[in-house]
Amino acid sequence: MAATVARQPTLDRTLGWFSVGLGVAEVLAPRTMGRMIGVGDHSVVLRMCGAREIASGIGLLSGRAPATFAMSRVVGDVMDLALLGASLSSPRSNPTRVAAAATAVAGVAALDLYASKADLQAAMAEAVEDVPVTASLMINSSPEEVYAFWRKLENLPRFMSYLESVRELDQQTSEWTARTPGGMRLRWQSEIVEDKPGELISWRTRDDSEINHCGSVRFERGPGHRGTLVRVEVYYGMPGGATAAKAAQLFSTAPETIVTQDLRRLKQLIETGEIATTKGQPSGRRSLVGRMFSRGES
Repeated sequence: MAATVARQPTLDRTLGWFSVGLGVAEVLAPRTMGRMIGVGDHSVVLRMCGAREIASGIGLLSGRAPATFAMSRVVGDVMDLALLGASLSSPRSNPTRVAAAATAVAGVAALDLYASKADLQAAMAEAVEDVPVTASLMINSSPEEVYAFWRKLENLPRFMSYLESVRELDQQTSEWTARTPGGMRLRWQSEIVEDKPGELISWRTRDDSEINHCGSVRFERGPGHRGTLVRVEVYYGMPGGATAAKAAQLFSTAPETIVTQDLRRLKQLIETGEIATTKGQPSGRRSLVGRMFSRGES
């Protein structure tokens, strides 16, 4: 499929050489770098940061998995800003130089974030549909009713947590907008390729989309004609393929986990008319990582 967001090879190479150069300076002359940015003598920490920069830079220059290495630079920028902030508590730090260094890092971070988003969008559009996702759930309603609710595609954002909107362009084509857990917005057009009222809907994304997947949802009458067994089968194009999908399971962001959670919300919505939520209820403060990966949860 053709990506609507092109890769940025020139920008990736520029960031790659910058990363390597900075990393070499931090590894070979950590004390000088420490004085320049106003944090004092933290040779061990700066050498570790330098090694990370060199690894990210070499990865970008290799041209393999640019989205992964560009994102690694974003993570590194966040770590650098945190370290600069922490250094202010040291009497050996120079607040003026630290502030100037933090401003420079923030500027580079914005550039890294732009590059990582462009690379990721291109990678997702080009990825082969080789990550299978299956999920099923019983819903206490007839197949005809569940089908009718799903077939009105504007209903999908009501229970699919990652969706912002779905707009039907005609009987077969619709335009979708979604947000990833990292906050990146994706848009694509999908077309229905098979539609059997009360039984089946199958679809695939169009060639000019920012994401690549195809799939189907079946509505099967339950045992004793009680309820509906909803079966979803999707094939995603994910950068990194099945290996990346397995890694995503560690953070509850794997496609199969998301689809299963969406079906549970659909069940609540059809059976009770609303989705149970813990938003607004008292709770302990989550860690930064916890808050980052829980965006969009109900």
